[in-house]
Amino acid sequence: MRLPIVAGNWKLNGSRESVSSLAREITATPVADVEVIVCPVALHLSDVAAVVENTGVKLGAQNASAAESGAYTGEVSSTMLAEYGCTHVIIGHSERRSLFGDTEAACAQRHQAVLAAGLTPIFCVGESLEEREAGTTVDVVGRQLQAAFDLVGSDAFSNAVIAYEPVWAIGTGKTATPEQAQEIHEAIRGMVAANDAEAAQAVRILYGGSVNAGNADELFAKPDIDGGLIGGAALKSADFLAICQAAARQCKTA
Repeated sequence: MRLPIVAGNWKLNGSRESVSSLAREITATPVADVEVIVCPVALHLSDVAAVVENTGVKLGAQNASAAESGAYTGEVSSTMLAEYGCTHVIIGHSERRSLFGDTEAACAQRHQAVLAAGLTPIFCVGESLEEREAGTTVDVVGRQLQAAFDLVGSDAFSNAVIAYEPVWAIGTGKTATPEQAQEIHEAIRGMVAANDAEAAQAVRILYGGSVNAGNADELFAKPDIDGGLIGGAALKSADFLAICQAAARQCKTA
């Protein structure tokens, strides 16, 4: 059975004081049978690392450079993130793809660099509303995944996590129905299987479209949804912990 993951993407939010407080609130209520990850902005990593150390809660970053070092002003490498205690890195979030121009090739390169540093990528894929309405969701997601396979090879996702985040459901309050989400998660697992059958059974695929305490149980009950990449709800400890507990309940009933 795959251990569920609940990862909080704090995005561009918080102060040193507020993120430390949020981390303390989350670590004060341990949740068994779930891998819990928090992902603050890079400037807050050391503060959050000090709070989550030895608690079981893991530290993630929101992005990483494809380069190890060099003349890349403003970038942070995966090995630098590892020095701060990061174990996971979000790659290819839709906001990175749409707002900052991260191409499929660039996301694949970042994915490769994270793996090379011994960290775990949380590789994000997803379609826009226009693409969903055009019926091209599977094609879009497949293209995003294939870029990583083409660069890294068949084991691209043997030590990685995938997050399916329909762009139209991020920060909008809208969410795919559990059936819609399961359909794409199942398709993603099939895409991985076409390249690496063993990895397909082990890879954890998270749902990342406006998950909240009210819909988490129903989403996580689906067989190919292995947890969530949480945005807005991750900024409130009570809501985030409720989502973690929903993941734990599904783990126990699986």
